[in-house]
Amino acid sequence: MKTLTRNIILVISLIVILGIILMIESNKSESDVGDLGDNDINILENNQFNNTNDAQEQGYFYNISSPETIARVSEKEKEFERAKELIDPDGYINVDNITIAENIGKKVILVDFWTYSCINCQRTLPYLRELNDKYSDKGLLIVGVHTPEFNFEKEYDNVARAVEKFGVNWPVVQDNDKKTFRSYNNKYWPRKYLIDIDGFIVYDHIGEGAYRETEIEVRKLLEERNEVLGIDEKIGTDNIDISAQAPDFTKIGTKELYFGSNFAKENQFGNPEGRMPGENVDYSLPDESEIEENKFYLEGTWYNGIDGMKLISNRGKIVLIYNAKNVNLVAGSSIAVNADIMKDGKLERSIAINHPSLYNLIEGEEYGTHKVEIEFKSPGVEVNTFTFG
Repeated sequence: MKTLTRNIILVISLIVILGIILMIESNKSESDVGDLGDNDINILENNQFNNTNDAQEQGYFYNISSPETIARVSEKEKEFERAKELIDPDGYINVDNITIAENIGKKVILVDFWTYSCINCQRTLPYLRELNDKYSDKGLLIVGVHTPEFNFEKEYDNVARAVEKFGVNWPVVQDNDKKTFRSYNNKYWPRKYLIDIDGFIVYDHIGEGAYRETEIEVRKLLEERNEVLGIDEKIGTDNIDISAQAPDFTKIGTKELYFGSNFAKENQFGNPEGRMPGENVDYSLPDESEIEENKFYLEGTWYNGIDGMKLISNRGKIVLIYNAKNVNLVAGSSIAVNADIMKDGKLERSIAINHPSLYNLIEGEEYGTHKVEIEFKSPGVEVNTFTFG
């Protein structure tokens, strides 16, 4: 009898204790919903972001658990994809460390995928600089994700040198293994994604152009940010200068030409000797009448590498009949190599190639078909690709 009584008392005690625990947890949960407190509250799911510690900034905060925020986010969930985090950056430039997560609820974020020797990327940088100058103090954060195409673009010093050269004064992270690039399902340079105050990708643009459209979208998102955060500030209506338009791609008849075996495409290399990856090959120019448009031809001894072709002999030459206005060459050398650039048989300019980068060879006035010859005066230069404008 005594044993039965003890058991009943024990069961009742356990029930009472369990009830008290449940009541405490319930009250704690209700308190968290009403007040952000000091802890991150995760309203984003599965591989997304935890955000924010009150998001306190200049006297305002982003109330992630307010009914208005929950309703707004729920509607966006139906239409937009959530932003992805920067994955294992290989280096930081202009910043010690940065994440997308820490800026959601605080900033409108423009993620720019680029690589420094890409002419299309280079041509977008002036517009990004102007956006940064106009809107960085109004809540816009540009994050450059430098995802290399060639191995030399993985080198921190090369990227840092390019960042300084092009006046890139926003944070840049190195994405050498394309982890972030792939997480965004991206395949292009340049490509820009706009992430709103709630962490959704609401706009993206591939390639050059659409500068006015992008700015209008930036302003719209900054106005939404101000409304959400309770900021009484005008964003402005002045448009960025787009007078320097992108090339007329419909008039460029020659596509990008790659030298390296990793990038080799059919019908781009004209020499009958062909490619021999990993080998030094002696190339000779064919007769003038046998040179075809939109194929490059080599003279001299060249090493066939995966990223490009490297001149081994004391002299070397590249010949190309192209259809465009401007011609650029991505190339580099550990020791400066001088080169003469001929256009239609006349000396256009002489240049020195050293740090791996994009070198402008010809700036034409009109689109048309021309012949460019590049004569190198010493060995050591590696050529990667021709690009056109």
